[in-house]
Amino acid sequence: MLTKFKGISGATVSALLGTVTPFCSCSSIPIFIGFSNAGLPLGVTFSFLISSPMVDLASLLLLAGFFGMNISILYVVLGLIIAIAGGTIISKLNMESEIRTYNEKTRDLYSESENFNQKQRLDYALNDTKIIVKNVYKYVLIGVGIGSLIHNWIPQEAILAVLGNDNPFSVIIAAVIGIPMYADIFGTIPIAEALFLAGVPIGTVLAFMMGVTALSLPSMIMLSKVVKPKLLAIFIGIVTIGIVITGYLFNAIGPFLM
Repeated sequence: MLTKFKGISGATVSALLGTVTPFCSCSSIPIFIGFSNAGLPLGVTFSFLISSPMVDLASLLLLAGFFGMNISILYVVLGLIIAIAGGTIISKLNMESEIRTYNEKTRDLYSESENFNQKQRLDYALNDTKIIVKNVYKYVLIGVGIGSLIHNWIPQEAILAVLGNDNPFSVIIAAVIGIPMYADIFGTIPIAEALFLAGVPIGTVLAFMMGVTALSLPSMIMLSKVVKPKLLAIFIGIVTIGIVITGYLFNAIGPFLM
């Protein structure tokens, strides 16, 4: 499907595909490798890599429960814009030579199930679900634990001194704080809720969420195995700028949407 599109249209379709695939950043990278090995344009692969961990249809509902549907929809729209713009910019830079040859074993998601009957497909799906739950639940619990710590133990004044409206660099700090962490968007929502209840502006909260999901240190280490330093730095720079702009925009208009 993706080979039929190029340029902005290819980046758009790829970004939209990322919204319906509930992968964290580390899970998106093997798909990114598969896209690259299949010969898809570089911009298309990076649009997927940005949108898949950052924007998720299930997270849309969870975000709406905490922050309202207006904030949730705008978060998804801006996340898609970052993914489309990032992929389009990278495609214009002609940096195909910055992709490393990946020789380690990767799982073929299609050939092993191509001839399955319906029961085999259901068994396969059940087994994959168990694997996903096993890999993800710990990060959800960690996220809930950190959220509880913020909510019950860290003084509100201390949080607002760093991430409050009075600090003009709060959005940048929030995005950077999120980078060393690893969690999918479901693991970050409890932390985001705790920060928001402590009085942190909505844009700063969402910048933290985007930093965790799109630029976590473990996923960047994984990505460095298939992307050379120059392209990796450009990718991080584009996504960081997009996150910071999104954070400040939400801080400016968020109160009018809630």
